This record gives sequence, C-alpha cells and structure tokens, in this order.
Amino acid sequence: MTPPSTGPRLRESLQGIPSYKPGRPAPVATGRTMYKLSSNENPFPPLPELEEAVRASVHVMNRYPDLACGRLVGALSERLDVPVNHFAPGTGSVALLYHLLQAVCEPGDEVVYAWRSFEAYPIAAQAAGANRIQVPLTADARHDLDAMAAAITDRTRAVIVCTPNNPTGPTVSHRELAEFVDRVPSDVLIVIDEAYLQFIRDPQAADGLALYREHPNVCVLRTFSKAYCLANFRVGFAIAHDSVAEALRACTPPFAVSTLAEEAALAALACENLLLEQVEVLVKERFRVVDSLRAAGLRIPATEANFFWVPAGAETDDFAQACEDAGVVVRAFPGDGCRVSIGEPAANDIVLEVGTRWAASHPG
Repeated sequence: MTPPSTGPRLRESLQGIPSYKPGRPAPVATGRTMYKLSSNENPFPPLPELEEAVRASVHVMNRYPDLACGRLVGALSERLDVPVNHFAPGTGSVALLYHLLQAVCEPGDEVVYAWRSFEAYPIAAQAAGANRIQVPLTADARHDLDAMAAAITDRTRAVIVCTPNNPTGPTVSHRELAEFVDRVPSDVLIVIDEAYLQFIRDPQAADGLALYREHPNVCVLRTFSKAYCLANFRVGFAIAHDSVAEALRACTPPFAVSTLAEEAALAALACENLLLEQVEVLVKERFRVVDSLRAAGLRIPATEANFFWVPAGAETDDFAQACEDAGVVVRAFPGDGCRVSIGEPAANDIVLEVGTRWAASHPG
C-alpha cells in the first residue's frame, strides 16, 4: 500500500528559519506624497550616465553574461590594488554572505554575529545549517567585540562584523577591530560587511581592506546598492584571499551578475565623483536630522550610515505609525526600535516634525 503523500522532506535545520522582511513601500495616498524611508535606498534618481550604460547593453539580453564579470573585476582590481583572483562578484553583498557561509559551514557549526544587526545574518547562518550565536549590542548600540570574541568556540566557523552596523548605525573603530581580529583563531573566517562604507566620516573607523591585506582569514563585503544608486541591479563583491575567494566563486551560481548590471556598475565607477557628491548631500542631511532630533531629546546612537536608529522599545510600532500617519514609512523592529533612512529633504523634514513631537511627549 502506498503511504499517503506528505510532500518532499526538507532539511531539519530549516525548521523555524526566520524570513527576511523588506522595508514596506510607501502606500498611495490621495492628495499628498508619501515617502519610503524603510530600505536605506539612495533617494536620488539614477544619473543619465547609468541609464545610458544600461540602455546601451539591452541588445545582449538574449545572451548569457560574462561568467567572471571580468571587466568589472578588472576595474575594481586596479582601483583597490587587489589581485583579480581575490574577488568574487555576486548579486549584492547579502547573496555573497549566503554563499560564504555555505562554503565554510558544516551542519552544527556556529556563526557569531552581533544582535541586533542585519536581519539577513540569522537567515544565512541557518540556511547553511549552522547554529546562530547572537551577541547583544552594547547599551550604545555598538558591537561588543569582547563578548563576541568570548563567544567563539571550536565549532565557530565564521564571525560577522557589520560596520556601520545595520540597523543601529555605529561603526567599529580600526583599533578595536584590529585587536579583535588578532584574537580570533586563524581558521575562523571573519566577514567584515562594509555595505555603507561611503557614508562614513569618522576618521577612526575600521578599514576592512587593510585588515584583509594583513590576515588571510578576513573577507570584506561591499556593494553597489547604496552609494552607487544600483539597488535594483544587485551588484556586490567580496574580497578575500585565494582559498576563500575560490570557494566562494564555486558556491556562487553561474552568471549571477547580468551584463546590464555589470555595465551599470562600470558606469558608476566612471562617474563615481558625481555619485559621491550625492553621498555628501545625504551625509549632510544625516547630520542635520540627527543633530536636530538629539537636541529635541531623542536618544539616537552615533551613526555613520545613510540611516539612524530610534530606540523606541515597546513603543516602536507607535513611533512607526506616527511617521506613516505624517507621510513617511520607516522600518520598525518591534520591541527594539525604528531604523529611519535618510531620504529627500522633504521626507527628512517630516521625520524631524514627528520626532520632535515624539520627544516632547516622551521625555527621558
């Protein structure tokens, strides 16, 4: 007798795996503009140079892209003074993280990371069959590197450091990260996620590339999604020494980066000065908004990204709703706080109004 069908058996390690929750889009509202500040997107429209690069490459959509993403890797190699074989391109830095953990983790291994940090980290770890070791942030929303070092065991295969930290904003100093790297066993992969690198203005901030040059177990992740205005094209890259880079390329699906995405990234590098001028505008807006909200009484941690953190605790959903009622959608992490992206000045002004009222009604 044929047993009743129960469907295919799935990996037990996926039981209870969290799902990624993207920032909600701004709803359509009659008679007013709604702003999306929930996904840390670059609010500037694409530069004409980027649009032209994409249009010029549309005619090859019937052909597979370059497997090695050779032109982009070559340009990055020259610009960053990194050997070509130390690069692994992929569909954004988050996809590369998934593949990295697949490359280093066996079932039952451990991945250590700060929490709260990027919400994809626990998903990527569990998808790789690893146990998630979450180390609480400090009271000022920073990585507790001492506690992270203490959490490493003989089952640890990777440690992730997000700097600036998403969603709270603080960066890790180079001195403290260098000391941390020295404490991590040489057979444990250290992943330094630098998705928001171009927004950093702190001269003491960590330099992941310098640490990669000194330590074979350091891997740096970067992306074109934020500062380079290419979030929709999903282009990122990892920099690591030979064995890690080779394993990562082996775990990355073939033809991951499309020709259109590669051409857009090349165009972004060619007009980087214009894109970094936009970044400077966003950084100035960050200072304006954060300084004003702190003056109003909100306790906002230091931020070196294109977003800031409002630690609203149990009232997180209420703060997010107040923002949406006023015209902006922010990213709420229930029970912890809200991450608010820096967007158009008009959107930032709305956040200032809401935050100022909130601070007045929630003193202390």
